[in-house]
Amino acid sequence: MVEQKDIIVTDTLGIIRTDIEVEYLAHLLCLGGTCRFSFNGKEFELHSGDLSIIRRRSLIEKIRPSDDFRCKIIYARPDFIALSTPQSNYGTKGQLSLFNNPVVHLTPEQQIICKRDFDILEQRIRDTEHRFYRETLINAMQTTILDFFDFHARFYGDSDISTQNASIMNRFLFMLEEGVYRQHREVSYYADRLCVTSKYLSEVSKKVSGYAANYWINRYTILDISRQLRDKSLTFVQISDMFGFSSPAYFSRYVQQYLGVKPSDYRE
Repeated sequence: MVEQKDIIVTDTLGIIRTDIEVEYLAHLLCLGGTCRFSFNGKEFELHSGDLSIIRRRSLIEKIRPSDDFRCKIIYARPDFIALSTPQSNYGTKGQLSLFNNPVVHLTPEQQIICKRDFDILEQRIRDTEHRFYRETLINAMQTTILDFFDFHARFYGDSDISTQNASIMNRFLFMLEEGVYRQHREVSYYADRLCVTSKYLSEVSKKVSGYAANYWINRYTILDISRQLRDKSLTFVQISDMFGFSSPAYFSRYVQQYLGVKPSDYRE
């Protein structure tokens, strides 16, 4: 394992737990074997040559590697990623796509490029005597991110997102990432904060992600609720209050609508 405050490169799962407070984005290249895991309520399986990019570790569960599983992982702090990310609107589309599917199947040629990027980052982290150490790290991470963009665009298609739409969607997602949905689940609230109409916000969201704005609000909400329901130390009333529901009955109806079962049944 090679580490620095902002970035860690390792070949071992579990170095960064999913429940620690310090946030890290995970980028994993599968080198052999398989690994099954649950992310965002869905099941995925990594095979040799697959790249997985996890933006929110709290959404990953039930990691089940095979005995012969081998990998290389880059863990990076969000602020370091933001500093290293090129000025490209593609990042917005990529972020949304990875929320629904964090796995990209790489070609043999892309696997070579990805492995080289990981190796260069390891070398740069070790080279602490370099007079421009931090700058070389940022440069290496930026190249890696551009390669990730290229892999993703070839797999999912190019982006035609305008700068204005990317800005609106980024700010919308930032509010959701901050947990604003716990108290505000109306599209109008987010639209007002962004100085646009509810209709326009939904149109932008639909164009950028394929889903209207209320889909993302409810998706973030129900994923958070499902995590709280798994914590049996919390009562249903406490969880209902945590999310600002007017009554436990309304909370129960919301859970049934989006999880398909009552809170009590989900907990069982």
